[in-house]
Amino acid sequence: MAIEAHLVELERKHRTLENELHEALLHLSIDDLQIIELKRRKLFLKDEIERIKQSSSATVH
Repeated sequence: MAIEAHLVELERKHRTLENELHEALLHLSIDDLQIIELKRRKLFLKDEIERIKQSSSATVH
């Protein structure tokens, strides 16, 4: 159950970063480095989500 809660929280953070990135791309005044950092953090969360999903599905099988 704790893994599921952690996964839900990571997915929420991923969606939040996705929204932040979308907003940043709409504003020309946003620094490219900020956009790169948002993309990096979003990718890290995506990788972590996939790692947890694979780990939990391997445990079930």
